[in-house]
Amino acid sequence: MSWGTELWDQFDNLEKHTQWGLDFLDKYAKFVKERLEIEQNYAKQLRNLVKKFCPKRSSKDEEPRFTSCIAFYNILNELNDYAGQREVVAEEIGHRVYAEIMKYSYELKAERKSHLQEGRRAQQYLDMCLKQMDSSKKKFERECREAEKAQQTYERMDNDANATKSDVEKAKQQLNLRTHMADESKNEYAAQLQNYNAEQHKHFYIVIPQVYKHLQEMDERRTTKLSECYKGFADAERKVIPIISKCLEGMVQAAKSVDERRDSQLVVDCFKSGFEPPGDFPFEDYSQHIYRTVSDGTISTPKPEVTRTDPKITMGKAKGKLWLFGKKPKGPALEDFSHLPPEQRRKKLQQRIDELNRELQKEIDQKEALNKMKDVYEKSPQMGDPSSLQPKIAETMNNIEKLRMEIHKNEAWLSEVEGKVAQRSERRHSAEANHLVAQGRESPEGSYTEDANQEGRIQPQPSVHTEFDDEFDDDDPLPAIGHCKAIYPFDGNNEGTLAMKEGEVMYIIEEDKGDGWTRARRQNGEEGYVPTSYIDVTLEKNSKGAVTYI
Repeated sequence: MSWGTELWDQFDNLEKHTQWGLDFLDKYAKFVKERLEIEQNYAKQLRNLVKKFCPKRSSKDEEPRFTSCIAFYNILNELNDYAGQREVVAEEIGHRVYAEIMKYSYELKAERKSHLQEGRRAQQYLDMCLKQMDSSKKKFERECREAEKAQQTYERMDNDANATKSDVEKAKQQLNLRTHMADESKNEYAAQLQNYNAEQHKHFYIVIPQVYKHLQEMDERRTTKLSECYKGFADAERKVIPIISKCLEGMVQAAKSVDERRDSQLVVDCFKSGFEPPGDFPFEDYSQHIYRTVSDGTISTPKPEVTRTDPKITMGKAKGKLWLFGKKPKGPALEDFSHLPPEQRRKKLQQRIDELNRELQKEIDQKEALNKMKDVYEKSPQMGDPSSLQPKIAETMNNIEKLRMEIHKNEAWLSEVEGKVAQRSERRHSAEANHLVAQGRESPEGSYTEDANQEGRIQPQPSVHTEFDDEFDDDDPLPAIGHCKAIYPFDGNNEGTLAMKEGEVMYIIEEDKGDGWTRARRQNGEEGYVPTSYIDVTLEKNSKGAVTYI
């Protein structure tokens, strides 16, 4: 589909269409401008509203600290943050949508003017060639008529007996002259006609298609730019949605924090007098004169001691404490699948490695595609900005590095499991040869009987010589809460430290407590402390209290 071939005779309509496209672009720019002004005014009005209802706080005792009041002030703070996000939306729309579309509109107008001028020049040149051809045609027609008249005159003179010989000769010469001029006009007309046909073919098959192609590309780029602006318009809103959601969540939390019982207690604490309610009025009998003189109509109310209750509401401490690190859990599934039998663990690890490899290949393919796109943008800047792909390329490289580290970690676990399976196989053969029962030959995380029909978890025997006996005081080792990669080598000469090589991957079993040391475990089970600044730590998200940092 090409405008140059399909719409070769629709120059005026294409001119109107491209002008309509630019007008529509300006119309959308006006819409964006009014929208960002609405956002700015909305944010301004929200801030004024928050400022109007925020307490002056000239005195701390001026207003009671009811939970409903505190919640309302927290809601005002969240609303103020929400107003800030509306300002961010307005700024994002202004810089990345409105400014770009105005600049692009100016460039398109100049480009359209250039292409239309080129098309008009081509049309004017073709019209000039047509005029020249038409002029030579008319001249040829005129000369032919003159030659015919000369022919008729000569024939009349030649047939006239009264005509002199000189008159006949003169008519003959005139006929020859007109015939020669007609031949020259014919040749000129043929040349002009050939030239015009060539220029017309060039005009409709080369020049105009090229001009229309440029107009088509310009119009398609305008449409693409509108699409990008539509997306950018939505992205400006979508980027602040997480923060707006947090603001709304803060408002909900503020609403949940309202405690009517506490507020009632605060009312009691603020206005309780401590006096006892008044007693009953005594009966005054006026029928007896003796009572008339004695009764004075006063109220006698005793004032017993007033005991005030403590208005403070105390909170009981929780009896149990959730520790960040503890003994290895027996029930939940672990990241390295150490809770599974060796063969099942190997299969699970292999399956995870295959999945990670597929994800890695996808990321590598995406990186190659981005690099190719970047090369295209560098060669053809009109198709896009190469620098706009750099953040995505960096993100892809980071994902590739993380996936490779994850694959390396799982491969280390797989190698460990395969090594243990091989060792267990050798021990089984040795046990069969010596008629011994092999027990406790698995890792401290649990072992299994050699009987295939009675395979189950058993506790390691203290008499078995394992690598973990000297490292732990209890039966089960601490669970791995993450992994680390050595950035620098460490000799580990001091007691309790662990030597490591650069690039070595180990398990993290205890986080840095603030003293600069992290407890780690090698693949072979050897444990010790290593400097936190010498390693790159990644804590697993499914560990209790774990926080991932790089």
